[in-house]
Amino acid sequence: MIEDEEARPVKTAWAAAGRVEKPPLDPLSVADLRAYIAELQAEIARAEAAIASKDGARGHADSFFRIP
Repeated sequence: MIEDEEARPVKTAWAAAGRVEKPPLDPLSVADLRAYIAELQAEIARAEAAIASKDGARGHADSFFRIP
């Protein structure tokens, strides 16, 4: 039983959220790889914007509930 658990790959939050598996890169051309990188960079920027928004909201909430 323990061997089965150790052999099972660990899922990232990305995979646990039902995201599509990473595509194989070998069949892609250089142009396709560059386009894929651009898509990933756009997704990173979107995630960073969401983090900044949540951090800002957290800061406002912390300042509101701060005990004098």
